[in-house]
Amino acid sequence: MTPEEWQRSLRRQFGPSQPFLLKNVGKERVFSDFLVTNPASGRTYRVAIRGEEPGVSFCSCPDFATNLLGTCKHVEFALAAVRRRRGGARALREGIRPAYSSVSLVYGARRRVRLRLADAAPRALRRRASGLVDADGFLREDGLARLGDLVEAARRAGHELRVYDDAARFVAAVLEGEERRRRLDRAFPAGAASPAFDGLLRTPLPGYQREGALFACRAGRAILADEMGLGKTVQAIAAAEIAARWLGVERVLVLCPASLKHQWQDEAERFSPRRVAVVGGGRKAREAAWGAPAFLKVAGYDSVHRDLDLIGRWAPQLVVLDEAQRIKSWSTRVATSVKRIESPLALVLTGTPLENRLEELISIVQFVDQHRLGPTWRVLHDHQVVEEGSTRVVGYRHLDRLGESLSPILLRRRKSEVLAQLPERSVKRLLLPLTDAQRALHDENLEIVAKLVAKWRRYRFLSDADQKRLRVALQAMRMACDDAYLLDGKSRSGRKAGEVDALLGDLLAVDGTKVVVFSQWMRMHELLVERLEASGRGYAFLHGGVPSGDRGALVRRFRTDPGCRVFLSTDAGGTGLNLQAASAVVNVDLPWNPAVLEQRIGRVHRLGQSRPVQVFDLVSEDSIEERMLGLLGFKRALFSGVLDGGDPEVRLGGSRLSRFLEAVGEVAAGAEEPPKEAPPLAATALGGGTVPAGTSASHSAPAPQAGTAAPRPGTDVASLLRAGAALLGQLAAAAEAASRGAPGGGLRVEKDPATGRSVLRLELADAEAFLGALAGLAGGFPA
Repeated sequence: MTPEEWQRSLRRQFGPSQPFLLKNVGKERVFSDFLVTNPASGRTYRVAIRGEEPGVSFCSCPDFATNLLGTCKHVEFALAAVRRRRGGARALREGIRPAYSSVSLVYGARRRVRLRLADAAPRALRRRASGLVDADGFLREDGLARLGDLVEAARRAGHELRVYDDAARFVAAVLEGEERRRRLDRAFPAGAASPAFDGLLRTPLPGYQREGALFACRAGRAILADEMGLGKTVQAIAAAEIAARWLGVERVLVLCPASLKHQWQDEAERFSPRRVAVVGGGRKAREAAWGAPAFLKVAGYDSVHRDLDLIGRWAPQLVVLDEAQRIKSWSTRVATSVKRIESPLALVLTGTPLENRLEELISIVQFVDQHRLGPTWRVLHDHQVVEEGSTRVVGYRHLDRLGESLSPILLRRRKSEVLAQLPERSVKRLLLPLTDAQRALHDENLEIVAKLVAKWRRYRFLSDADQKRLRVALQAMRMACDDAYLLDGKSRSGRKAGEVDALLGDLLAVDGTKVVVFSQWMRMHELLVERLEASGRGYAFLHGGVPSGDRGALVRRFRTDPGCRVFLSTDAGGTGLNLQAASAVVNVDLPWNPAVLEQRIGRVHRLGQSRPVQVFDLVSEDSIEERMLGLLGFKRALFSGVLDGGDPEVRLGGSRLSRFLEAVGEVAAGAEEPPKEAPPLAATALGGGTVPAGTSASHSAPAPQAGTAAPRPGTDVASLLRAGAALLGQLAAAAEAASRGAPGGGLRVEKDPATGRSVLRLELADAEAFLGALAGLAGGFPA
């Protein structure tokens, strides 16, 4: 069974069993229009039944529009209801034979428009239609533009020709795209070198920015994924101006993080003569802002859900998403709300559309063109590498093909390609020894990490509580690397604050030099502020607690006030802000994510920078910071494989948790492995405490027979047998519960709906006991 057949069968099984409500709103009994309502969600979708074969019927739900299957649970529910009616099943088998002709959209790997002429269609209409369709009845590309003439001919002949809404929208979108490109070709005959760019904005645009603005307008809905620092904001403003002058756009909506709203206002007013308004405040203030006249309105992502009705009333014609990684998680309220905004044109701005998983890129692309990549299940099936015999993702493949499919709507340039004149960037890593107090706190938490990693390596399992302990200990290690004060709030023991003070003394000795200092931790900034105030240095401080309305003023002060020479920021300032007034960046601590680190540096080393940029990374010696520097390659490789023409194959090396723990294991390398203690059997059987791993490594076990699984060297065979007995006891209890129909237990074989593989499903009254027994058994054998 192919993946498509499997997905269809899921919907055919699931749909008819749902408690949906069905209402016939058409004129026919079988081949009619229906409303299908889900009482649980309150949502209603229109279903048009035109036949049984996939692709001929229609549903207005999002799943039908994107799954490429030609069916959905609502269509299958309606079909099942029609079959139960007298004569319904026979009518479906015989097919539709109405007296009217129709134009419908057929959904599949490629959406196509089908013309179906009724037996009663006039001969002259048939002759006219024959020049528009292929042998299968689908409109040719040149036939789309002449569909209107065919509809008019049918009207004059007195013959009913129904054009279904989805087909009409599809044809209109195709024709509008062709007209948009014709207009732009006339206005910009030489592309980026066209005279129309002269005077477009109040600032001249380099060639690559002209190309970016024109690409966005020609595509209609596009992603501009230029590397940070190449001026995506000004390209978006240029695209909006092109859309206004040549495409008739009068209303542009910019959605961005709250911290960037006023920066957008400043730059739009600086580069363009058009009216700009920022939407903010309470409901009444926002209502007034949405109702006020303005060409470009700037709103924060956090207000979209509350203002969907106001946005719909204003009806933006172009929507710009800045820092669009905010919608990379498709199920969040921000993402679902943003995707409900309708507009003919859209432009997504992000330097990091892909950071960790392909699903992030899919979510962003769906806002621009929900049909571009096809359904998520198909993308993941084609590009994920799954471990044999499981659903665990261990890598990605054919990333170059993914990049090719995105090329009509996604444009990405790197600094090295288009900005040869950008000043050089130098990175200097400063290794600082830990103080005794820092070392004690660091190693205390390192011991916790080492124990948990050793536990995971033995049993390949960590409970939720253990995972939380691991995260807390890792964070405490990182905080200890900055200063002991970050953990106890009292002592001042650390070298980083003093090193930053010394660096500032050297850097600020040069007239006009300004410095941006990043740290993730508020308490670290407290130590830096103490030293800045003691030395009388002027500074600005941006963090998550600064109201969004005040953030633009902080940036302006840093840019224009000669006495404000230091800009302190948490990672709230690492996104979107333009801080080219500085020429040095100090990273007091390093983030796990390389994209976050690049975001920080990109605030300074970007278009408009005229001086060489110095970057200083402060790293605590022989610590988690020094060891984590080499663990970021996968994320960079995944990003490069899709967007930068890098390696089309990326291997993850295990599950997300296992990859993380292997990395943590490298970070914790050198810590003394904790002693192995065997708890009482009761603890093993009930899943409490640490499952025994056996005796010391010097204990020798009998050599295994060929073809058999050997116990791990050092395993106490008696403990192993006890763990196996406990596991079998748990399985027996589940099976016995299933046989008597008792709640809280069960054992059955099911089909995994995502993969189609058979899986054994256990419903356990005591999951911890089962996992403890399983961990004890697995821990005795080599991985």
